[in-house]
Order: sequence, then structure tokens, then C-alpha cells
Amino acid sequence: MYENEIETGKPSELKKYDTYTLKVDPDQDDRATEIKLFNISRPHMRAFHCSWWCFFNAFFIWFAIAPLLSEVKETLNLTKEDIWTSSICSVAGTVFMRFINGPICDKYGSRIPMAGIIMFASI
Repeated sequence: MYENEIETGKPSELKKYDTYTLKVDPDQDDRATEIKLFNISRPHMRAFHCSWWCFFNAFFIWFAIAPLLSEVKETLNLTKEDIWTSSICSVAGTVFMRFINGPICDKYGSRIPMAGIIMFASI
């Protein structure tokens, strides 16, 4: 037992850092009491901003065609059957890519495959 445990009856906490760049609450295991959203100097905020940006791009790409479908149908002279076929292919492609990306993310992490997909999709 540590001397501090004997005196107080509580286990002594081992602190990872002596000082922090953010305000922390020492009564709650040094959890941050503030979030600096626009500070990208720390990897946590960079990861946060990259993840919401990637989610926004994926959401925008997935749902962008729906409001324009009538215009696309006229411009490309598509039949109703062509639209259904493209929708089915889109969903099948999504399922297929999930099976492909799962093992790739397990091997390389999520950052590298996501960056590759976004670069490929932007072309």
C-alpha cells in the first residue's frame, strides 16, 4: 500500500501529466472542462474535423441526386426501369464496398482507406 492510501483510505491517483493545455477538473480524473473547436493543433480536433467533413461529403454525395432526378431523367433520356436499375446498383455497390472496406480498415486503420476513397470519389 502507498502512504497516501493509508492516510486517506483512498487509492492514490497516478497522473499522466503534471500540466494540461486545457482547463481540467481534478475531481473528475482530469477531464476537460472546455473544448476548443477551432484549434487544430491537437490530433483529437483534427480527427474530429476530418470525420465530420467526411461524413458530410458522404451524406451529400449519397443524397445529392434525389432532388435532381427529374432533370437527370430528362437530360439522359432515362426510363423508369433505368432509374430503378441504377438505384439497385447503388445499394449493391454500397454493400459490396462495406465488405471490402471492413478488412482494409482492420489492417490499415480507418484514416488511410477513408482518405483514399475521398480522393477517388473527388475525381
